[in-house]
Amino acid sequence: MLKLDMRTTIYLIRHGECVGNREGLFRGRYDFPLNEVGRKQAIWLAEELKDVKFDAVYTSPLSRAMETAEAICRSQGIEPIVEQGFNNIHLGSWEGKPKKEIAEKFPKEFKLWRTEPEKLKMEGAETLAQVQERAVATLVRITKERMGGGFAVVTHRAVLKPLIAGILGIPAPYFWKLHPETASYSIIEHTPQRGYALSLFNQTKHLKEFIREDV
Repeated sequence: MLKLDMRTTIYLIRHGECVGNREGLFRGRYDFPLNEVGRKQAIWLAEELKDVKFDAVYTSPLSRAMETAEAICRSQGIEPIVEQGFNNIHLGSWEGKPKKEIAEKFPKEFKLWRTEPEKLKMEGAETLAQVQERAVATLVRITKERMGGGFAVVTHRAVLKPLIAGILGIPAPYFWKLHPETASYSIIEHTPQRGYALSLFNQTKHLKEFIREDV
């Protein structure tokens, strides 16, 4: 019999800093590894979470997320589990390009990204609605599999925002109302009776260095 108060604790983690963050590049699925600051952030994050018991750590397949997850897993004595549902948004031809260049070549689309990215549709790219659908479905499945325990998800800003909005029922426009920093963590709690609830957002007290991204 299912206990309605059975609590599952979920840590939602943004990967550490990469060159794309530091140099203002659109990332998407361009496979930037962690830079020097990002590697330090991953160590600080792992130290912060060393006493938290995770049944599993799930990660995007991209190296900046994998490296962050591996740092956490070393202190847990487990291996990260790759989940395609937590892969970053696919941004097509924008990936790896400077934001200044995109703003000049695609002024209409860039303005939409800056204001209402939930409405942005580009050929060969994912929409935020598509990201939200796959990320929420993946989290719901894992929550059922890990019910009553605790797990972590290491992913990307453009996944965390629609994911959090989706599980909490926050309507669009939501994207620019949520600001998870690199190597930050947020805590979601789930019970069968009440569903998902946000108990902590964008914790960065463990970080000695991070940059604020506005675009």
